[in-house]
Amino acid sequence: MKAVLNNRLLWPILVLLALLIATRLQAPNFFEIRVVRGNLFGSLINIARNTAPTLLVGLGMTLVIATRGIDLSVGAVAAISGAAATMFLQGTNEPNRIVNVLCAVGIGLGLAVLAGAWNGFLVTVVGIQPIIATLVLMTAGRGLAQLITDEQIITVHSQPYKLIGGGYWLGLPFSIILACAIFVLTALLTRRTALGVLLESVGVNPEASRLAGVRSRSITWTVYIICAVFAGLAGLMITSNATAADPNGTGQFLEIDAILAVVIGGTSLAGGRFSLGGTLVGAFIIQTMTTMILTLGIAPEITLVYKAAIVAVVCLIQSQEARALVGRLIFQRPERDTAEPPAAVDQDGEITAVAVDATELVAVASDVTGEP
Repeated sequence: MKAVLNNRLLWPILVLLALLIATRLQAPNFFEIRVVRGNLFGSLINIARNTAPTLLVGLGMTLVIATRGIDLSVGAVAAISGAAATMFLQGTNEPNRIVNVLCAVGIGLGLAVLAGAWNGFLVTVVGIQPIIATLVLMTAGRGLAQLITDEQIITVHSQPYKLIGGGYWLGLPFSIILACAIFVLTALLTRRTALGVLLESVGVNPEASRLAGVRSRSITWTVYIICAVFAGLAGLMITSNATAADPNGTGQFLEIDAILAVVIGGTSLAGGRFSLGGTLVGAFIIQTMTTMILTLGIAPEITLVYKAAIVAVVCLIQSQEARALVGRLIFQRPERDTAEPPAAVDQDGEITAVAVDATELVAVASDVTGEP
């Protein structure tokens, strides 16, 4: 039981279940899943579909944070990739051709690779702090997305492109299948190979890892590229589902949701050990909170306030120090009397026992023969 209570995933899972139950009490049909023309529909399916972009960015953010870094530019990278892909499709005469869609996806992900390489260059080669290096692209990336779209909202009508974020495959939204596949691949690479250990060693002590022969610069550079690619794929999902690219709205606050998902999942911002499963649960908590808030009829303007409050509660109950403090306050035992306990004396004046509490005596003296 102690091992279960100390598991880092226990409390986030309990919070997720509580959010689902609370939403179910407000919406009786919340757990209902329907089959329409062979495809699954329902609130839970919508939550999973909307969680996919956050999960992808959260996976990349987890790897970056594991190396003691952070990437604030993922939202801007998502906007750049989505804008470039939709702009290319709009300019083609046949947006439904598979070749054109693959080219658009390649352009979007190619720009994401360049963005990640730029962030990695600033962090590993120039030596700029990750929060500052990625803040540069976070600011400039939105402007670049506006430059690509000429400050317009670009709409695109392409069924193959629609499949990425809004289509179905094998009865499930394709975005869910794609996000699950990437999650499994990332888990295999980081937990079944030495990559995960190298990431954690770089995060714990980069200098010691370098002296031990670990190429910490190459590993750090690589994770920034991976994070940007995942963000670019999330941007393709968002624009595909909306059939439009908004340079200002695509990926807005995506970096905040990704960081919150990582933190809720138990990964420390100080680097080192990380949890991909925790990021998965954290991403679902973020999206479930949004769905619950909208279901309860709370004004969208104060959605972020409720989201921040719930995240704070999750982090507090997940902290062992906070739980220990609450336990001491609730179950605090009365202080024991520090005075010397009364002693029992026999007829010869020898001490035979000392009272430890009201019901127990402990012998401290011996008889004449020396036996206890």
